[in-house]
Amino acid sequence: MKLTLYVWRQSAPDTDGVFKKYEMTDVSPDSSFLEMLDILNERLVESGDEPIAFEHDCREGICGSCAMMIDGHAHGPRARTTACQLHMREFKDGDEIYVEPWRARGFPMRKDLVADRSALDRIVQAGGYVSINTGAAQEANSVPIEKIDSDRAFDAAACIGCGACVAACPNGSAMLFTAAKVAHLSYLAQGQPERYGRVIAMVEAMDKEAFGGCTNHGECQEACPKGISITHIGQLYRDYVDATVRGKAKRDIREPVKAQ
Repeated sequence: MKLTLYVWRQSAPDTDGVFKKYEMTDVSPDSSFLEMLDILNERLVESGDEPIAFEHDCREGICGSCAMMIDGHAHGPRARTTACQLHMREFKDGDEIYVEPWRARGFPMRKDLVADRSALDRIVQAGGYVSINTGAAQEANSVPIEKIDSDRAFDAAACIGCGACVAACPNGSAMLFTAAKVAHLSYLAQGQPERYGRVIAMVEAMDKEAFGGCTNHGECQEACPKGISITHIGQLYRDYVDATVRGKAKRDIREPVKAQ
């Protein structure tokens, strides 16, 4: 395959960026998008040029680090696929492809295709921990959980923290990410002691990170590589109302629960 790439190049956060054109030939349709970028970087290094900076780790669609916009789509045009799982056979010979980093106030630019997504980590840290004294592994059926609740918890826990929802949202909102991180505990018995304190702390942390507000565009769930539903946002709103209006958040989540 022969492709023309337009890749965003920006040497530092305080410098101007620009799309730079690269011609790629003999691209295997079976290679992943990141493997194609690896080949391009090898050629750049051989020619004495600066390689393109981009993040990657597991390359199995688990770590969420391969964050980039490809032709205006978060992680590329294939639904429920991360950039590392996207193969070049999704494109046609002779295609022009634009590659750029996440664009959101909550994700400051660092270099080339790398945006700082540490704000998501700080939101998770604000959620604290589960204080239940679990001890040794319990028998699976000792804590009965309705299947609908376990399914919802698993759906929310599938979030890999890639930030695609933020990048796709017209408002740059992190509401789907925050809702998923809140919901995967709020549906389970083990997450109940800190449930309402957790939702307040995480929403406040999200607001401090300059993310936009949610106005129900729904682009977040369409861009999510794990297909996480915006129904979790509704659950977050309900928990937040319970915690603030009804006063259920009786203690700080950082205060450990004493073992009974």
